[in-house]
Amino acid sequence: MRTMRRSLLLVAVLVLGVAAWAAVQQMSVQVRAGQLRATPSHLGKVAASVAYGDRLTVVQKQGAWYSVKDARGRTGWIHESALTTKRVVLKAGDADVAAGAGGDEIALAGKGFNEQVEGEFRARETGADYAWVDRMEAMVVTPEQAVAFLAAGEVAPQGGAR
Repeated sequence: MRTMRRSLLLVAVLVLGVAAWAAVQQMSVQVRAGQLRATPSHLGKVAASVAYGDRLTVVQKQGAWYSVKDARGRTGWIHESALTTKRVVLKAGDADVAAGAGGDEIALAGKGFNEQVEGEFRARETGADYAWVDRMEAMVVTPEQAVAFLAAGEVAPQGGAR
């Protein structure tokens, strides 16, 4: 009888372990705007864009890159730094969050930074010059420019596909 109980317990533990292992892993986008790429490389062609809070299903992992599928069925590779295992929950009462806040505001609020915190910081740091920050935020580097920059410096891309 004792051996039978142990056997049943072992089978139950194995079944639960296999079920947990086979469970689909979901991750959330933790950056304002993420890019699903055709290859696991920062230089890979952008296949689709995802937004802060989007849930992605992990298909596989290769180094620091995840092959994922979004709710619309789009697939691609995204770097692990753009993802979190935590579920991003935005509460806005009955109103649609997207209608009242932009992607920047949503991403910053998710990290604890909002208009009030920014106002307090600006009040404390009256001598701070934000002109260069504004200029840097306005800069856009195309994938072609990034490839040319790396080639000029004879830098080989690291991680993912080479």
